[in-house]
Amino acid sequence: MTDHWVIHLPVTAPDLLQARILARTAARVLARLSARVEPGGVTVSVEDQQGVRHWVFCDRPLPGGARCALPTDHLPPCTRRVRPGI
Repeated sequence: MTDHWVIHLPVTAPDLLQARILARTAARVLARLSARVEPGGVTVSVEDQQGVRHWVFCDRPLPGGARCALPTDHLPPCTRRVRPGI
């Protein structure tokens, strides 16, 4: 038996872009409060198609074991730190 619980928190947004922005913001805020938040695993879906998920963060592996913290559709090179304006 595990002592970890996963929180499923339905939050709606008007479109995919706004859903990704809201999910990124929530994940980053929650990650500051707890070391157990996994922003790289955050996905969004259409309410009636929850089996079809869209990634929010790139999450590609980087040298040294870190993961890319940029949005999934970013153009700059992958980085573990979020740059202002991205």
